[in-house]
Amino acid sequence: MTRRSVIGGVVGAGLLEVLSLGLPVQNAALADDPPLWGPADGDRFTADAPRVYTRAQWKARPARRPAKVLNRRPDHIIIHHTATANSRDTSLAHAFALSRFIQSFHMNRNGWDDSGQQLTISRGGIVMEGRNRSLKAVRARDLAVGAQVLHHNSHTIGIENEGTYSSRAVPRRLWHSLVEVCVWLCRTYDLEPRKAIVGHRDLNQTACPGDALYARLPALRRSVSARLGGSPDQEPADESQQGPEHSTDDSGFPVLPSIDDLT
Repeated sequence: MTRRSVIGGVVGAGLLEVLSLGLPVQNAALADDPPLWGPADGDRFTADAPRVYTRAQWKARPARRPAKVLNRRPDHIIIHHTATANSRDTSLAHAFALSRFIQSFHMNRNGWDDSGQQLTISRGGIVMEGRNRSLKAVRARDLAVGAQVLHHNSHTIGIENEGTYSSRAVPRRLWHSLVEVCVWLCRTYDLEPRKAIVGHRDLNQTACPGDALYARLPALRRSVSARLGGSPDQEPADESQQGPEHSTDDSGFPVLPSIDDLT
């Protein structure tokens, strides 16, 4: 079983369906996205004032051992999806329950030391710390090594995006936070978004982060570049119906077999 095969179950008030690669994704019709946050919404993440909920806040269990922290920056940001159901629940309680579920799955089913990814974004746009020591490492411009992409953990940082995006569009709140998280990371680590932001499938043989989200990576790179260049924060045109962007040589990675990673 690979890290992307299954991570489903009942989480909070939302049902996270058990999914595996190669099986059809079963998602009920979703209500319209809720509006983006108002100016006073405390959960909104912006690169200028990054609000990342800590492991203590979502009540993480102790890791088996502390994450290794390298005194160097990552060179790529890896975009994942969680391969769970596209929940309508955008609450903080649901987001915290999602992080606890991911950690338990990674530790109990995959046998890892802790959550594999450094950061998680809920469908409500709530941003949370994943692997232990990740937030402190980012603030110090270091890298807490995760277990989120085979053979490339020592130089990449990973973002899990709640949901399954094989065909469904990314909700606006999640998209907004994903753009802002990538702006924050590119600023912190002095990364060029057009080269640094890649999908999991660019590094390993996997469907992650789903065709619909993968197809929006060019828009993500453009939006992050625009924000870094001083353009106002805005939702880009919907490109979710475009076909997936294929891996290009400038990613610098070969396509590798997807097998269980090492912690």
